[in-house]
Amino acid sequence: MAFSLIQHKPAGMGSSIFQKVCVLLISTVFFVDLVSLSNPVFISASSQEATALLQWKDSLQNESQSNLSSWISPPNSPNNSSPNINQTSNPCMWFGIFCNPGGSVIKLELNNSGLEGTLHGFSFSTFPNLSYVNLSGNNLFDSIPSQISYLSKLIYLDLSSNKLSGKIPPEIGLLTELEVLNLGDNHLNGSILEEIGHLKSLSKLSLFSNSLDGFIPVSLTNLSKLEYLHLHNNELFGFIPPEIGNLSNLVELSIHSNILIGSIPPTFGNLKRLTSLFLYNNSLSGSIPSELGNMGSLVRLSLQTNHLNGSIPPSLGDLGNLTLLYLYFNNLSGTIPEELGNLKRIKNLQLSRNQLHGYVPNSFVNLRNLNVLYLRDNQLSGEIPQGIGDFMNLTILQIDTNQFTGFLPQNICLSGSLQYLSASNNHFTGRVPKSLKNCSSLVRVRLEGNQLTGDISEDFGVYPTLNYIDLSYNRLFGKISSNWGQCPQLATLKIGGNNLTGSILLEIGKLTQVHVLDLSENRIVGAIPKEIGKLTSLERLMLNGNQFSGSIPLELGSLTDLEYLDLSSNRLKDSIPSNFGDLLKLNYLNLSHNNFSQTLPVPLMSLFQISEMDLSFNSLNGEIPSEISKMQSLEKLNLSHNYFSSFIPTAFEEMRALLYIDISYNDFQGPIPSNKAFLDAPLEALQGNKGLCGNVTGLKRCNNSTKKSHKVMFLTVFPIMGALLVLFAFFRVFIAFKRRKKDPESEQSVMHEVEFLSMTTVNGRTMYQEIMKATKGFDDLYCIGKGGCGSVYKAKLPFGVIFAVKKLHQAHDDRKGLQKEFKNEIRALTEIRHRNIVKLHGFCSHPEHPFLVYEYFERGSLAKNLENEDSAKVLDWNKRLNIVKGVAYALSYMHHDCVVPIIHRDISSRNILLDSQYDAHVSDFGTAKLLMKLDTSNWSSLVGTYGYVAPGSLFFFLLILDTHIYRRNACFDFSFLFLAELAYTIKVTEKCDVYSFGVLALEVLMGKHPGDFICSLSSPSAMKNVQLKDVLDRRLPFPQHVLEEELNTVVKLARKCLDCQPQSRPTMHFISNVLKAQIAIS
Repeated sequence: MAFSLIQHKPAGMGSSIFQKVCVLLISTVFFVDLVSLSNPVFISASSQEATALLQWKDSLQNESQSNLSSWISPPNSPNNSSPNINQTSNPCMWFGIFCNPGGSVIKLELNNSGLEGTLHGFSFSTFPNLSYVNLSGNNLFDSIPSQISYLSKLIYLDLSSNKLSGKIPPEIGLLTELEVLNLGDNHLNGSILEEIGHLKSLSKLSLFSNSLDGFIPVSLTNLSKLEYLHLHNNELFGFIPPEIGNLSNLVELSIHSNILIGSIPPTFGNLKRLTSLFLYNNSLSGSIPSELGNMGSLVRLSLQTNHLNGSIPPSLGDLGNLTLLYLYFNNLSGTIPEELGNLKRIKNLQLSRNQLHGYVPNSFVNLRNLNVLYLRDNQLSGEIPQGIGDFMNLTILQIDTNQFTGFLPQNICLSGSLQYLSASNNHFTGRVPKSLKNCSSLVRVRLEGNQLTGDISEDFGVYPTLNYIDLSYNRLFGKISSNWGQCPQLATLKIGGNNLTGSILLEIGKLTQVHVLDLSENRIVGAIPKEIGKLTSLERLMLNGNQFSGSIPLELGSLTDLEYLDLSSNRLKDSIPSNFGDLLKLNYLNLSHNNFSQTLPVPLMSLFQISEMDLSFNSLNGEIPSEISKMQSLEKLNLSHNYFSSFIPTAFEEMRALLYIDISYNDFQGPIPSNKAFLDAPLEALQGNKGLCGNVTGLKRCNNSTKKSHKVMFLTVFPIMGALLVLFAFFRVFIAFKRRKKDPESEQSVMHEVEFLSMTTVNGRTMYQEIMKATKGFDDLYCIGKGGCGSVYKAKLPFGVIFAVKKLHQAHDDRKGLQKEFKNEIRALTEIRHRNIVKLHGFCSHPEHPFLVYEYFERGSLAKNLENEDSAKVLDWNKRLNIVKGVAYALSYMHHDCVVPIIHRDISSRNILLDSQYDAHVSDFGTAKLLMKLDTSNWSSLVGTYGYVAPGSLFFFLLILDTHIYRRNACFDFSFLFLAELAYTIKVTEKCDVYSFGVLALEVLMGKHPGDFICSLSSPSAMKNVQLKDVLDRRLPFPQHVLEEELNTVVKLARKCLDCQPQSRPTMHFISNVLKAQIAIS
């Protein structure tokens, strides 16, 4: 202020007097400053702040304090060991600390300092003048203390990019001077507080990348000075408040990647200063408001991945400053407005995956700044304007999967900057664009599925950065050029389905980095060059449908990364190389329609990962090696039209994955194996052999039994079966009686032992006392759920950890049953460790209240979330698919990856718990059973939840059997079908869980128990009229294309799981693999 007075002194005669006054004032100010520095009050305040900072430093983890080495104790402190006391004991000289002239801390700037700890050790009340706090980019955790409200002068607060959790404290609304509040990129939860709307001075509010839920509070629209509002990457739901359009100072609005619904408010057109509007990755619907064309300052507009419909408003062409426009992955229809050609500054334009039709506007040739253009996956037609590329620096052009015709623009790479070109699956004709030959910038090219012509050896050059090129199914001709061997980065080369001729050049061996090579369905001749054996990175090789001759070079056996090999429909001969048995990653092998001879090499049977093998239409002979049983992953096998002979090995009966078999037109004889693929095979797959027999329609029976022999066998077997059932019942009664005679004193002593095992490092007895205290002796106030065998309580312990405690019901008349449930659950959960299975922390065997201690899941059961309307809407299709996958992975682990398989026996939506990220966790193992082979304990009475248990019971069996015995013309073999079902209805197998999983999967998709819909699944005619939209939960919008395919896969899997024949149900291992691969099964 003194400087300002001297610079603006008045003119005239009094100027000398004025100068003297100013000098006197300056002297006074300096004197006051000197006095204040020596004043004990100021020294005391500075000392208190230093002490508070040091205490906070001490609360941080030691290894994170390296940047605070300048923070040391005052000279008289015993903790001070610094040789330079006078400088570093003053907090104003410390790293990251800034003070006012009075020595009081006003600024704390410690961003990206590697600090690790909490804010609870920071004494906020000690810093009355603190106005600036930046602790971003550290590892601070735990909640934000409510004491932060003591910083009444705070203007700037940045705690972003830490690990803070819990809710935002409402006291933050008391910081009325705050201009910048940044809490983004943490683990905060709960809703956005209404109190934030009281911060009238706020210009920037960033709460992005947390787990915040609830509605966007309307109170935020009171922040009239707000310029930046970042709420993206949370779990906010509901509508966008139209009042946000009144925030006239907004420059950036980012609320993408939430669960927002409804339409885009037309009031957004009032935001004249807005430069960035990001609303993508929500569930917004309705049309794009034409009022958005009024936002003249807009530079970036992202509305992709919503459910927007209607046409693109022509008014968007008025956004003269726009450089980025993303409208892809919506349901937009109509034509592309000609007005979009007025966007002179546009660099990135993406309209893909909509339902747009019509032509590409000619005005697009005027977009000279355009670098990226995406129009793929629409219904666009006509010709592409030839001027596109003439004056542009195009780097990406994606126009595939439309109905375009005519020529591709000849100058699309005139600038030499094109990297990604995709024009596949259209109707383009004519020559390949000339500018592509010398386009050395290319990285990825897809032109497949058109009618392009040209000489492939002349139209393509050498590309140093090319990684992927697909020219399949065009009308290209010529020979394979040696230029491809000079593309050092090329990983995928696909030229199948053209008119290529000649032979493969030896230079093919230079493509050592290629992973996929597809030369199928051409007219290539000659031998397969042994140089292909040098392509050691090869994973997929397709040479089928050519005119290759000679034998397969042995060098192909060195391609140990090969997963897919198709050499079918050629003129190859001689034997199948035995070193193909070294291709251990192979899952598909097709050698059909050649002239291979001799026997099947035994080493070939070592391909344990192979799922499909076709050797049909060759001249193979001899017997099938019994080692074929090693192919445990084989699902489809075609050996038809060969000269195989002798008996079919019984080793096929061990191949449980086999679903399809074709052995027609060979010389097989004898019985077919007892394998589902053989028993379900149509006659066409077995015909043309001279002596096959078996219980299949169209084949003769292996033993020609008469009605009399049937009757004798019927009268012999049924009395034996009846006697066995009576004996079994007697045995169960005898065992029960023996258990009742057990010494009551020993039983009593066991029940009175109190044992608590902790699977962490916590003392068991202490934990027991804390749980009893936290639940007030299992008061109903803390009960969060009840089941058939127990109640679940929420126990929050003093050190902040929350457990779910399952207390078993005490029934004096079934104490042994209680013990069994109790021990079952402990035994099952101590055997398994899986991310989708609830974790058991410990148990207590107190006779009054035995209980088990689990991890706590705040979102509760799946059933609870599906029953609640609001929660069900939060469970979008991605979350629901993840739930189905999580349960599948857990059951697959229990059935197939445990040393002793574990059968849950009570899979239902009430026994699936959801964590904060909606990941599924299987719980309630009270009815679980360890599945021991050849163990009589695998026989059990019916358990489980009604509606999830597989059909069939002993009573149902006897009822049908009784009716069946007295029915005329009864078939003995049919009787045994019911006997087989009996074995599955009262014997515990993993198929029980598979059925329950099928019900659960449908429930997740439908949002309710499928009920009678299960019955319609068994009727193929009824299923033909059922569409996916009839199955899905109508509370959610219909899924996008990719999700639709995944959901279809789940429905098909569920239908297989609900097969009435247990042996026809797939395994959980198969189901989990299908879900992992995200493929649709036929």
